[in-house]
Amino acid sequence: MKNIDWQDDKDIYGRMLVLTNNPLFNNLRNAVDNHDADLTDALTWGQLKSKRWLIDELEKLDLDLGTVFLCAGWYATLAAMMFDAKLKIDTIRSFDVDESCASIAETINRQYVKQDWKFKASTIDIHKLQYKDFNFISHRYDGSEVELVDSADTIINTSCEHIENFDNWYNKIPQGKLVILQTNNYYEIEDHINCSKNILEFAEQSPMSECLYQGALELPKYTRFMRIGYK
Repeated sequence: MKNIDWQDDKDIYGRMLVLTNNPLFNNLRNAVDNHDADLTDALTWGQLKSKRWLIDELEKLDLDLGTVFLCAGWYATLAAMMFDAKLKIDTIRSFDVDESCASIAETINRQYVKQDWKFKASTIDIHKLQYKDFNFISHRYDGSEVELVDSADTIINTSCEHIENFDNWYNKIPQGKLVILQTNNYYEIEDHINCSKNILEFAEQSPMSECLYQGALELPKYTRFMRIGYK
């Protein structure tokens, strides 16, 4: 293991790297050190339990996810967890309108960026996505532009409560695509403009031709709802 430049005993990522030898902890540490990333919200128990729940249910379903479009992907901690799970994934493309997210997401998933861009993050409004032969601009590590073309096999959005004009976004997804969606009933957050009061209301908002799983996860401050199926 490489020597670690210890700052102090609050360096939890450095300590976890020593404990586990998992490069993810070094990636998290680099995101904080090099990009001033505040991972407090991304690594709350509610966020992590919700993502682990998603992965656990996907592992049970044993689906071929192919190329994944991670919509409103934020820092793409979900991508890092998915790559480390027993899931069939070709590539993950993470899209977020916040221009600060891409560099942090790629730092957290650095080893997969290096694997012929098995992971790539781009600053794009998800309302502008196309799901077949999508031609878009991303950036290399040195900041130079690169043109990519990808088609989605699986569409994931774990931030449906944040999506303005959700119906417009959802209606653009082609019929038959595998979709994995999460929302919550946490109305107290100002940015939560599209919450659902229960799983039935969420199901009405996200109709599927075949629902493979739907359920609710009770958390201390709110309930998370999830649906997995083919649109």
